[in-house]
Amino acid sequence: MTVITGENGAGKTSLLEAIGYVATQQSFRRSPREALVRNAATSAIIRAEVTENAHKQLIEIEIDPTRRDVVQRNRQRIMRAQQLSETLRVTVFTPDDLVLVKEGPSERRQYLDEILVAAHPKLLLIQQKMEKVLRQRNVVLKQSNGRLNAEIGSTLDVWDYQLSEVGEQLVLARKELIEELGPRATDAFQQLTRSPSNLRFEYLSSYQGSLNTALARSRSDDLRRGVSTVGPHRDDLLIFAADLDARTRLSQGRQRAVTLALRLAAHDVVTKYTGTTPVLLLDDVFSELDEPTSDALFEELPPGQTLLTTAGVLPAKAKAHLSVSLHEGMFVG
Repeated sequence: MTVITGENGAGKTSLLEAIGYVATQQSFRRSPREALVRNAATSAIIRAEVTENAHKQLIEIEIDPTRRDVVQRNRQRIMRAQQLSETLRVTVFTPDDLVLVKEGPSERRQYLDEILVAAHPKLLLIQQKMEKVLRQRNVVLKQSNGRLNAEIGSTLDVWDYQLSEVGEQLVLARKELIEELGPRATDAFQQLTRSPSNLRFEYLSSYQGSLNTALARSRSDDLRRGVSTVGPHRDDLLIFAADLDARTRLSQGRQRAVTLALRLAAHDVVTKYTGTTPVLLLDDVFSELDEPTSDALFEELPPGQTLLTTAGVLPAKAKAHLSVSLHEGMFVG
């Protein structure tokens, strides 16, 4: 474990954000690209040396808001984000994780899709193709101004077929992932809460039957609204704790336990399918947890490299993971 301490605004989260960016080419804070570059600078550079089984790889990323990232691995340009996810994987815990439970379906869809890509990097191509096809279909819907003619109909037929093809693959992968996550999340939740309550997941689809048929049925509504109203981009993951809707029926303390269990379950699944342990990034998580939950989380942390940031007092259980004394403002491990 490495602990990074310092006052608020010192840059602790930015350090973890950079590590996460090396793994995913995305900010776990959802920061816009221009926010990743220092004021008055035109670009940002991230360099990270990743060591696995004594094999070292140098990752360099140049972030310029005006163009695509320039990414190199061992001084060789790489063009596919999939190659990054195969080099480094991370599991991120932040106080903002509460949105997984409290906010809308997009947060939970993103949670599932991020795990799928980390565990099965080739699924990134399926996700990217679905997003591309969906954008093209929506362009046609908007340009139609609510009117259907032969040309628009035939164009939508093409996009409907392609969207159903990749969309159903993605939905199947999500449902299989939920089966994997369920028992792991329940075990973690029980350990964190010291209770026998089970977690239950339910995949809520926006359509019934085949996606291609559903798109055909919704076409008139889609034309009127100018957007695609059914598909994987409209689905949701329902979460229940002891048969109570986690979004509306749990206390905030229990909701935090649910989000921690979700992250621990995801970490376990990715480790299983990749054979490598993701790096744990704990960004000021313990500031929002009571002492019993903090202690339980440390007992549940899987083995492997962990980076923890804090602006306050380090939880007592954390000190047991350190081999040297902690000094304010220093990196220790």
